[in-house]
Amino acid sequence: MEFFCYHRDRVGALALRHELSEAHWAYMDGYAKELIARGPTFGADADVPLGSVHIVDLPNAAAARAFAFDEPNYQAGVYRDVLLRRWRNLLGRTMWEFPGGRDEGSRDRYLVLGLGVGPGEASVDLAVPAGWDDRLIAYGPLSSDDGTVRVGTAALVRADGPEAAREVLTPGRYADIEVHAWEFGGRR
Repeated sequence: MEFFCYHRDRVGALALRHELSEAHWAYMDGYAKELIARGPTFGADADVPLGSVHIVDLPNAAAARAFAFDEPNYQAGVYRDVLLRRWRNLLGRTMWEFPGGRDEGSRDRYLVLGLGVGPGEASVDLAVPAGWDDRLIAYGPLSSDDGTVRVGTAALVRADGPEAAREVLTPGRYADIEVHAWEFGGRR
């Protein structure tokens, strides 16, 4: 089962995040074979991380909760909250298999989250959007733990800015769409 995990940083936790970076990486090294994608998100100041994305393939929801909540930064209080949802990998690959590579255009990558069903539609985006083939790093619907209720869509994309990234999702299908600058994570 695939899971999307988004840890959002607590205000003022940057020094602690830096202090724990090796512990975080060592923890993630233990999940190297299960990771589909990972990396930090950023706000307007592209040098200050605001969160961490991890998409992981684990046996069940209990294993996903252990992954999310045993993580060293979470345990030390770096994160203010965690979004953990089932996810379905519609691309069938990891970020390391993305044709654009890790470093090519590294400042034009975004996490796009469509959350909650909007007023005009009864569904979330369940298919890979046409015309995005060479720009999608990861893409898939978010669901409840048992996979029966669709709650949104998560995508990692290359785009010419946040507004262009937002276009990967269908307007009106979500209560809210968030766009965050993102980059490939992990050891180099």
